[in-house]
Amino acid sequence: MTDTEDTETDEEGSDRSIETPTIAVTGAAGYIGSRVVVEFQEAYPDWELIAIDNQYRGQVDAIGDVDIKHVDIRNRDRLEDALAGADVVCHLAAISGVDDCDENPDLAYEVNVTGTNNVAWFCRKTGAALAFPFSMAVLGDPEEFPITADQPRDPLNWYGRTKWIGERSIEAFADGAFPAHLFLKSNLYGEHVVDGTEVGKPTVINFFVNRALAGETLTVYDPGTQARNFVHVKDVARAYVRSAERLVEQLERGETGTETYEIASDEDLSVIEVAEIVREAAHEEHGIDVDVELVENPRGAETMVEEFGVDISETGRRIGWNPTQTVTDSVGGLISSVGPVTE
Repeated sequence: MTDTEDTETDEEGSDRSIETPTIAVTGAAGYIGSRVVVEFQEAYPDWELIAIDNQYRGQVDAIGDVDIKHVDIRNRDRLEDALAGADVVCHLAAISGVDDCDENPDLAYEVNVTGTNNVAWFCRKTGAALAFPFSMAVLGDPEEFPITADQPRDPLNWYGRTKWIGERSIEAFADGAFPAHLFLKSNLYGEHVVDGTEVGKPTVINFFVNRALAGETLTVYDPGTQARNFVHVKDVARAYVRSAERLVEQLERGETGTETYEIASDEDLSVIEVAEIVREAAHEEHGIDVDVELVENPRGAETMVEEFGVDISETGRRIGWNPTQTVTDSVGGLISSVGPVTE
């Protein structure tokens, strides 16, 4: 965890009296955003929630009694109208993933850079706090382990570059104007349910589980020993609640500037190890036997390190967050709850 400034009160900042916080979530219909809304509803049912999404990758239209407003963050006027009254903005709207950004580079720039600037500008004008994930992709190949957020930025792909620009923009906008938390977020996995709708994303673990349940070979990009740090979507969503709690306190004290937190788990497994966990769970739960096969890696610029440990000790100390889910338990739960795919 690193701070651009140690969150000291800036003379331009002002104390903000907050009786009942209003939390806005951009990208609220998506994989992470929808879970974030659920976590806020469960933790603080009296807080006001604003949910917006342009439904580019949306999976739900409402979450409990919160309707998701159809707003595109690239439209600054509509965005500011929708966010009016927010004390904290959890900015999750993005073109996420390497492939989507490579295939739609202009859209990725407009959303991840221009859209993020629009959100940060709203916060600067109104004094609202901001929480923003900028992804491990900004680091490229980490230089040392365990990974911390103060390591050099050297993104290997367009997705990482757009997130890096967003990180730098928020640091500039927040200075002297509002408090912001930046999340160096690891690889997500897992599914969750929102009002009866299963919400997921084809992350590597989810991809393996679906293939195993269909009895299909688990294909692993060569060499397979490349490691990743995996963190469950529910754990990540809880981090936003912990972040908002601290941001509300910082608003009331008139603090400004950014704090950076590592959001990860203590599981840095190789991709081949993950495939073996899924293969064994499919066999034990349903008697399904699948093969694990190495295939040519189409991503020449992919991070190939064989270690991916992340230091989350400061995150636990500062905002009281620690992961609770494990890959083995989550894979077992997914496979037992879904069941094999039949023709």
